[in-house]
Amino acid sequence: MLVRKRHLDLLLVNPGGRSQVYQSLASELVAVEPPVWAGLMATFIRQRGFEVQILDANAENLSIEETVQQIADIAPLLTALVVYGHNPSASTQVMPAASAICAALKQNASELKILMVGGHVAALPERTLQEEDTDFVCGGEGPHTILELLQALKSSQADYRKVHDLWYREDGMIKSNPPAPLIKDLDGEMPGIAWDLLPMEKYRAHNWHCFGDLKRQPYAALYTTLGCPYHCTFCCIQAPFRKGEKVLGYKGGVNSYRLWNPQLVIKEIDVLVRQYGVRNIKIADEIFILNPKHVETICDLIIKRGYDLNIWAYARIDTVKKRMLEKLKRAGVNWLAFGIESASERVLADASKAYKPGKTLHVLEEVRESGIHIGANYIFGLPEDDIASMQETLYQALELNAEYANFYCAMAYPGSQLYKTALKDGWPLPETWSGYSQHAVDTLPLPTKYLSGAEVLRFRDNAFQWYFNKPDYLGMIARKFGHATVQHIQKMVSYKLERELYRFSRNVRDPSSRLRERYP
Repeated sequence: MLVRKRHLDLLLVNPGGRSQVYQSLASELVAVEPPVWAGLMATFIRQRGFEVQILDANAENLSIEETVQQIADIAPLLTALVVYGHNPSASTQVMPAASAICAALKQNASELKILMVGGHVAALPERTLQEEDTDFVCGGEGPHTILELLQALKSSQADYRKVHDLWYREDGMIKSNPPAPLIKDLDGEMPGIAWDLLPMEKYRAHNWHCFGDLKRQPYAALYTTLGCPYHCTFCCIQAPFRKGEKVLGYKGGVNSYRLWNPQLVIKEIDVLVRQYGVRNIKIADEIFILNPKHVETICDLIIKRGYDLNIWAYARIDTVKKRMLEKLKRAGVNWLAFGIESASERVLADASKAYKPGKTLHVLEEVRESGIHIGANYIFGLPEDDIASMQETLYQALELNAEYANFYCAMAYPGSQLYKTALKDGWPLPETWSGYSQHAVDTLPLPTKYLSGAEVLRFRDNAFQWYFNKPDYLGMIARKFGHATVQHIQKMVSYKLERELYRFSRNVRDPSSRLRERYP
């Protein structure tokens, strides 16, 4: 066995696999996101004196073989596969590439130590260690576990029992250690992303983020907060934080929600603008528009600098305050993305999304009046959905006529309450991790109490085509963004996703006939 001389302590790897997840959309339509968690972890570890690099196989569009070759050539003391996505639901979608990298690395450089860390593996640490060719799995947030594991590997005799949140094998048995606390002092311990370790020229904004310009590079994403205080059943964002919350004494049912100081946030933006020429920025917080003081202070700091930014961020219908909107727009927040999910109060209540659908039109009208565009997110196939409720959701989407709309099928992502319910009640789940991707060939949405997964998927795909081909929508886009953006959208909808599920479910209800009655 070839033993390589190691100079690097930690190599953080962002797995690739865009084409498997997004099919033909991967070539030019989908965003290429910076691996925010890898960048944060790199900062945390570098501050403690270790040598760190990041290999972004996704941004570099590396094959599994190319990724493994680069890892083997670098031969780090520890390789950490970062199984965090650019949003919580994307973590599971990273698993096919991460799994393939682990398997190939063990075949070609078996002496290298591999850790898997991220939202998906924190939700399923034991299963991950059982199924994957990895030496270690992190059952929590990550930074403390990586630090202690590096310290153990650099000692004369590694004692893995001292590494918090670590899952590993010993004498053929799976072992796990007590959890680590969450990072409390974000400002001091993890003050920003290690941008200098990332291929900044490779990142690309979402297409809709740049409607009217379509110049999608350079681009960056960053967090200003971690966590979410809400408890939507379909969300898995708290999965890597749960054990650390208990260590810090959080009461059951209370979610952690941590904030970076706005002064540190603006320092991050300063670096992006002045050093990398970034204008297009995503604030990746699960809900940015939540704490008014935090939001308005960041806006004030951006406005004071006079930056010409194009920012988008997440919000909830019930968190938007009218007084914020003018300041958000002046700071360059041109888009707010709302999780509208459903037009049915029954469906929303069952998913623990506690807001009144009747507020939607009024709130979004105020947002538009401020000059901010709307990204509307809808979910078809939540447990209480039937054809009528999904139809009402689609009617609402068409009436809102948001500048962009995402149509999702409900998925029971590991780490979510919906996943626990699916296991308990025996609902069918995808056989592969790629099946949790909305765009994959083998995607398998959850069934509802009234509909099959195939019916939900057919409804979703037809709704997407109906929405983006609607004359009222395209006319609005032409007026706001110009004909070049209309042509871009028409090209977008020309891509047809292959769906394995359709081969077995050809007689699935199509919403278009009822739509034509209401929208002739």
